[in-house]
Amino acid sequence: MTSIIPAGTAATRTRPAPGPSDAGPACTVTAPLAPRARLLPSLAAVYRAQLSRARVARIPLLFVATFQSVGIMILMRGVVDGGSEARAVVAGSSVLVVAFVALNLLAQYFGQLRASGGLDHYATLPVPPAAVVLGAAAAYASFTVPGAVFTAVTGSVLFQLPMTHLWVLVAVVPLSGAALAGLGAALGLLAPRPELATLLGQLGMSAALLLGVLPAERLPEPVGWARDLLPSTYGVEALARSFDARPDWGIIAFFLAICAAVGVLSLAVATWAYRRAAVR
Repeated sequence: MTSIIPAGTAATRTRPAPGPSDAGPACTVTAPLAPRARLLPSLAAVYRAQLSRARVARIPLLFVATFQSVGIMILMRGVVDGGSEARAVVAGSSVLVVAFVALNLLAQYFGQLRASGGLDHYATLPVPPAAVVLGAAAAYASFTVPGAVFTAVTGSVLFQLPMTHLWVLVAVVPLSGAALAGLGAALGLLAPRPELATLLGQLGMSAALLLGVLPAERLPEPVGWARDLLPSTYGVEALARSFDARPDWGIIAFFLAICAAVGVLSLAVATWAYRRAAVR
């Protein structure tokens, strides 16, 4: 006989209890299934799996992202001499490495995962949806650390900026990476086709290039409003102000707090998009 478990009750497995040798089972004993995995262990497992899987394919693309950012700084060196504009160029180019990997590549990954049915595999695992999104986002963002550091150091030498406070990258890279990775994952999961996910990822990276690298004072006012909506803008502002001789740590902390809040929001949207795509 097939039993139906009502919604909202714990899943159980039934097995017959041993009875006399000449009779059928005397009763039925219910054995509970294993509990759902907790968030942090699931997150660590997904992170390690994604990191090992993406290492071979993503490292060459990381070199491309780094050389692209360094090339942009070299081109801008002929236009910008120094001052606040030089600080904006170096900070924007450093965060651009994060945008290339965490936004562009993650949008493509989740778009292909949805189109190929890979989400069905994750849906069968007893892991929270947030662990899948956060684990993949953290793995992709991890590849950006060497490129962002190399770009920031190269830009500081190129524009003769002080490197005393480059340790701010310790906060800028993960916070900007979380915000951009959540946005990239959401774009990939909500796009109806993988080609559209790739297009949206490219557009997002282009926005990070144009709105993050170019000095804000040279942008028209309507474009400046769009810049304020870009999640990586606040990471760029925090890093740019750390190049000052006497940084205003209060305003830097304020920009990092905004970046963290945007990151939490974008990852929450990505988790919702994952649940929406997984049930279809």
